[in-house]
Amino acid sequence: MNSTVSAVVVVVTLANILACVWLMWWTAKRRDVGAGPKTGHVWDGDLEEYNNPLPRWWLGLFIITIIFSLIYLVLYPGLGNFAGVKGWTQTGEHAKDVADAEARFNQHLSGIESSSIEALSHNDKAMRTARNLFGLYCSTCHGSDARGAKGFPNLTDNDWLWGGSPDTIQQTISGGRAGVMPPWGPVLGPQGVNEVAAYVVSLSGGKAPAELLEAGKTKFATFCVACHGVDGKGNQALGAPNLTDDIWLYGGSYDAVRETIANGRTNQMPAHTELLGPVKVKLMAAYVLSLSQPAAAP
Repeated sequence: MNSTVSAVVVVVTLANILACVWLMWWTAKRRDVGAGPKTGHVWDGDLEEYNNPLPRWWLGLFIITIIFSLIYLVLYPGLGNFAGVKGWTQTGEHAKDVADAEARFNQHLSGIESSSIEALSHNDKAMRTARNLFGLYCSTCHGSDARGAKGFPNLTDNDWLWGGSPDTIQQTISGGRAGVMPPWGPVLGPQGVNEVAAYVVSLSGGKAPAELLEAGKTKFATFCVACHGVDGKGNQALGAPNLTDDIWLYGGSYDAVRETIANGRTNQMPAHTELLGPVKVKLMAAYVLSLSQPAAAP
């Protein structure tokens, strides 16, 4: 806060404390019990209230409260920009709690650094922890069951854009991936898009206008094989999907494929090293590996 606001906070805070001190002094003045001034309150016609001082023990509690508030304001933030002699801050406390939690986590999973990803994928204790981490960091995109959604890959089907080896999965989580399908509408034109879409759908056994297949195959061989290969099985080095397995990120209907070809797609898997750290990245790679190999033996 700026200096003016800080000064106002200091003045108001100290004024309230001084007002409490004055109130304690005023109410502590000795008066003769039963003969002091009356408050004017009358009940049942003859029951009157005297303005006598508070009991000493009650005043003592208020005085202790005031002393505590002064000590607190010296030790901790409370007087504007004055940070207190202990230098306590919420951010510092949060950082300490995070560091303590990380230390306990690393102790809980000691030995991960020396274990292989494949071995970790069969470690029940490690996978229980990884499942919780997945729910915290990954389920927003891939779903709590890891089966993905439109535009987000299913992690349980053993079909991979960039490869499903342990090291590749770890690299994907650690460094992220950027997938771009360029828009081909301006190049192919509306009819060309329809033809290529028909041929692509046919590769996985889908229904498409038969009269467009031959022309679509020719255009596919001209424009698409560089990424998807001559047989349409894709290229994991480029993140180009296999078009023959009937597994689609944005839908495999003729209309959905035509939209993808015409307008292109852009996908971003963010890098998680800075967020998770190397230990959690390795643990998550093992968990993702276990999802696609549920029946694998240790």
